[in-house]
Amino acid sequence: MRDADHVDILDAIIDRYAEVEGALLPVLHAIQSAEGHVPASAVPRIADRLNLSRAEVHGVISYYHHFRDKPAGKVVVQICRAEACQAVGGDAFAAEAAKALGCEFHQTTSDGSVTLEPVYCLGQCACGPSVMINEDVHARMNAERLKRLVDRARSKP
Repeated sequence: MRDADHVDILDAIIDRYAEVEGALLPVLHAIQSAEGHVPASAVPRIADRLNLSRAEVHGVISYYHHFRDKPAGKVVVQICRAEACQAVGGDAFAAEAAKALGCEFHQTTSDGSVTLEPVYCLGQCACGPSVMINEDVHARMNAERLKRLVDRARSKP
């Protein structure tokens, strides 16, 4: 993407929400939706246009695990880290998943295809451990099943 295109996208998003009270979160969500992440180069522009400090914008981006500063892989695997999933083997499953994928939480595999993220409840508390792969939630997970689901998601066009 050309720099001018990037700036045009940012400006259009910021303009859409500029008059909304508490515009920062909707702006960040819209930018991540459009670009796949919130690039560091967007922070000064957002701060300036919303009359915030760069530290305020960066603080919100870094506080919420949902926001990324780099593009995610084609497949985003979110593993539930809530207590209910932990109580049924979630910690061991998370360790197995990281080992099987070859990356830790908040990282992307070396080939750039899969991003692993923690999430703090997928609403499947009675049947954990649970994951969300892209937009699909899966319960009663184990490493073998995760591998099959990730391979299937990688192969989708």
